[in-house]
Amino acid sequence: MKKAILPLSVFLIFQFSMAFAQENMLCQGAYWTEDEAAIFMKQTASTWTTKTDWEQRASTIRNGIIQGMKLEQMPARTASFNTIIHSTREMDGYIVENIAIESFPGFFITGNLYRPLNPVPFQKSPAILSVHGHGPDLRFGESMQKRSAAFARMGAVVFAYDMIGYGDSKQVDHKIPIALTIQTYNSQRVIDYLISRPDVDPDRIGVTGESGGGTQTILITALDPRITVSAPVVMVSAYFFGGCTCESGMPIHKSATHQTNNVEIAALAAPRPLLLVSDGGDWTKNNPRIEFPYVQKVYSAYQAESRTDNVHLAGERHDYGKNKRAAVYNFFGHYLGLNAGRIPYQDGFDESFVTLLSSDELRVFTNKNPMPAQVLKGDVEVSEFLNLK
Repeated sequence: MKKAILPLSVFLIFQFSMAFAQENMLCQGAYWTEDEAAIFMKQTASTWTTKTDWEQRASTIRNGIIQGMKLEQMPARTASFNTIIHSTREMDGYIVENIAIESFPGFFITGNLYRPLNPVPFQKSPAILSVHGHGPDLRFGESMQKRSAAFARMGAVVFAYDMIGYGDSKQVDHKIPIALTIQTYNSQRVIDYLISRPDVDPDRIGVTGESGGGTQTILITALDPRITVSAPVVMVSAYFFGGCTCESGMPIHKSATHQTNNVEIAALAAPRPLLLVSDGGDWTKNNPRIEFPYVQKVYSAYQAESRTDNVHLAGERHDYGKNKRAAVYNFFGHYLGLNAGRIPYQDGFDESFVTLLSSDELRVFTNKNPMPAQVLKGDVEVSEFLNLK
């Protein structure tokens, strides 16, 4: 029997209606007012009591994320990375290298690998995914370099990698409609790579990032149990859902069967250690009163209240500045078994041992080290290859 073929006009109407239906499920930017979000948190908290109740809700939320971003349609992950590493430099207590790994055929994750100069003998090191927020090539910025170098000096292997469309990751535009899917998959591949290394302990994997990097942090923690410690910085909010395509451009917060927000997504970390870092100058300003009490309720269901914390810096604004980094150094030091005592300390952590390198020094792809010739190029080519339906 021949398959029925829809007339072009009917097909276009169908495509439009599907796109409209998806768009109608999007929760973007300041989707609710602060008061509406507070009401949602109270009402949702009243719908469950026990760990079993929460885990049923958690399963619905997690499935909503996976289905909403079509993650299950991405290529099967393999043990092949086609790794490119060059420009190894020994610094004060750490090593930094330029690295790229193949995420899926023809598409590379680009960044820098920071390693301890003097790792503990006969022991594998913890590993940390260091991700950044929106801004001009923030992988090369002071905050990213300082925290990645500090973690390495404390004893971790750190992969600091680009958001797509930034740094060396220019195979697609940052606002490609499937940015959310690609970035989450990239984080899974970074974990795959790190745990494949003989110097990494697969049972001690942390992730941290600020703003849009905080969104990446809560998503990979929610979806991948290999993450053992998580520290999203200046992102988790009850009313703000992320304003970029890479955060809320696909229907992960809402479907025909669920409604959630980034607070509940962050809480999917439970009972693994989770640190929320917030401040008084952005959408995280209500963390002590609105968001963190809900997270505490989730951890209480696991009898794991001691494993979550909120460092709130009311006098600071939206960044991953020195005080925010210090909070994460202590948290990761405790839960990943890192030695924070390796960072000089006097009236606070002294990060002056970090040598800030130029963007040219940190780039993976240069005239001397060009991008492989056979790669996918442009939004259309990448989208057609992945063919997410």
